[in-house]
Amino acid sequence: MIALSYFEPLGYGVLSGLDIEPDGEHPERKSYSDVVLTTRLRDAIDKLNPNIPYDAREEALKKVLRTDSPNLLVNNEIFHKYLTEGIDVEYRIEARIRGDKVYLVDFANPERNEFLAINQFTVIEGNNNRRPDIILFINGLPLVVIELKNAADENAKVLTAFHQLQTYKLQIPSLFVYNELLMVSDGWEAKCGTLTSEWSRFMTWKTLDGETLADQLTPQMEVMTKGMLRRETLLDLLRPFMVFEKNKEKTVKKVAAYHQYYAVNKALATTRKAAEETGDRRAGVIWHTQGSGKNLSMVFYAGKLVLAFDNPTLVVLTDRNDLDDQLFETFDSCQQLLRQSPVQAEDRRHLRKLLNVASGGIVFSTIQKFMPINDVGAGGSPTVREGAEDGTAESARADAWASASNEPRSLRRNIIVIADEAHRSQYDFIDGCARHLHEALPQASFIGFTGTPIETNDKNTKAVFGDYIDIYDIQQAVIDKATVPIYYESRLAKINFAEDEKANLDEQFEELTESQELTERQKIKAKWARLEAIVGNEHRLAKIAEDLVNHFEQRIAVLEGKGMMVCMSRRICVDLYNAIIKLRPAWHHDEDDKGFLKVIMTGNASDALDWQPHIRNKPRRKAIGERLKAPKDELKLVIVRDMWLTGFDVPCLHTLYIDK
Repeated sequence: MIALSYFEPLGYGVLSGLDIEPDGEHPERKSYSDVVLTTRLRDAIDKLNPNIPYDAREEALKKVLRTDSPNLLVNNEIFHKYLTEGIDVEYRIEARIRGDKVYLVDFANPERNEFLAINQFTVIEGNNNRRPDIILFINGLPLVVIELKNAADENAKVLTAFHQLQTYKLQIPSLFVYNELLMVSDGWEAKCGTLTSEWSRFMTWKTLDGETLADQLTPQMEVMTKGMLRRETLLDLLRPFMVFEKNKEKTVKKVAAYHQYYAVNKALATTRKAAEETGDRRAGVIWHTQGSGKNLSMVFYAGKLVLAFDNPTLVVLTDRNDLDDQLFETFDSCQQLLRQSPVQAEDRRHLRKLLNVASGGIVFSTIQKFMPINDVGAGGSPTVREGAEDGTAESARADAWASASNEPRSLRRNIIVIADEAHRSQYDFIDGCARHLHEALPQASFIGFTGTPIETNDKNTKAVFGDYIDIYDIQQAVIDKATVPIYYESRLAKINFAEDEKANLDEQFEELTESQELTERQKIKAKWARLEAIVGNEHRLAKIAEDLVNHFEQRIAVLEGKGMMVCMSRRICVDLYNAIIKLRPAWHHDEDDKGFLKVIMTGNASDALDWQPHIRNKPRRKAIGERLKAPKDELKLVIVRDMWLTGFDVPCLHTLYIDK
């Protein structure tokens, strides 16, 4: 078997499952239902935990062999915690009880572990007799299951191997309690996923070293084995690069793709250098194209930092509240990896409190919370920039006293600032928020993540964050099938004004431009108002509504999925909704949990009366978001201005209309 021959040069022992069966030449299993090589595991526990008493080591072994739930994924998650964090044990020393941990694997020293590749390993459970092609054991634990198909057989596809693994999970679930990775190959093509991965989430591994992509003439099976399943890489993947992402509906086990794995490890190296006493505190920028898992890469990076650094404080920055919420939810759903609960700063006062600690913590904040006090108002009361923090003067003034001085909020050096979309104007070092951020955390190190490339003339981003660490662009993401290709189709909506409307616009223009002392802000507002009036003309919106309805109905007739319409202003969002509902009244429903079409926007009680049905608080918007993500839900189309355009993952969304 060619695949088996790859492992011995990597430091694996290679065995035949027939030899170690209960009736084999060198039996290591009492029964065909035994999936752990208990003797090898016990020897590893004894070797790695010499200072733990025998009884405590045996208790740890029993915990590993025992399953606590009828649910396979629950058992798998419990085992993963044992594997990556150690097993809690207690034992008596003299007159007191001591708590300690028993470790199953030495992650820091791969050579201290035993790696085995075993083929023809028969498992019998119930009335099912199954024999996966190759199982990789570490210290007697069956962590990787590989299913192979014959490349010469035109009917034996990699997808067939995937379906076979799904059957194994149902018929011999005890083997998969200990599973960390699933791999399928036909000898040439090879893909890898986890216990919960759908076929679309089984990914290739394209590089041996993270520096260059393997050539097209090298079998993917060889690249994946020598790249991903190398002892050092495999052990590294099992801890900071694997998460159980949870929401109220389900738990999904995820592992890093190759571009995430190597980028995070490069980032760890640049962060170490930046954080040194002689470092410049600029760790660099990771550009991973939108849709390729940037938010999860940030989680992996944070998990790696927690393990590698001396209890650092991580400050995760965004420049918008909705992005802060979305990124926070991703981190919050991966608490097991991070080994702590992230906290969202509510305001400046809360942020100062969160940063006023000796070490540790994962703090989420918008960058606006680092803005300084502008001046001191009447009676010595500090004031801040209008709407500086959450879009309202009230919220900005409410915590003004908490940061009345612009002194540093922390002088510690083990603070890492992780900025999302690091290239945007808010990080302008001279005039933007970045200068205030540096003043608040003068000893912190900075790293940026972005889904779009930095412009060649953007010197500010380099000044704040440094050079690129890693690039994974849209072209490579599409080749890897990490993202789907994007197809653009231009559509034209001509603007026809009645003569009286033209005259009215001309009068408005003259009135707006009459003064020669308009400020730059006033000029921009005037230009915006004119453009918004033209784009939002009712005749034009009627044409757009008709075109959109016809086009989208044709789309969903042949391709099941969802759509999103992006408009220029909230007024246009509402007017377009009304125009669409005139054409398709059945698409409307007053209730949030019903209806084909919804508008998603923020607002307040002072907004126009006909806007109010579309203005929802955060929980209601989130509930509609969950409806949009559900492929079978009747909500098929949403109209937005700027919400949900970044960091909002909807796999079933296949059409984006932009009129902005």
